[in-house]
Amino acid sequence: MNTLTDERLEREFKVTKELLDSIKLKVDENHEHYKAALKFLDTAKRYYEDANHFKEKNDKASAFGALNYAFGWLDAGKEIGLFGEK
Repeated sequence: MNTLTDERLEREFKVTKELLDSIKLKVDENHEHYKAALKFLDTAKRYYEDANHFKEKNDKASAFGALNYAFGWLDAGKEIGLFGEK
């Protein structure tokens, strides 16, 4: 049964994009975890880009998975204090 609708996928894209756009670093370049914060953010952006690629290929399951990874990296970064929201 295919329960991943286009509407659900679009909602996930929207939520993830809104979070990506609202993230701000809570550490500056002098902080010991600055490079980690940049890595977390870069990884999330790359997964979001991958999700768009999979969407273009009509591979909804892979797009959904990549969005979940992107959101997970952002959420983890917030949880450990690397990110806040604008």
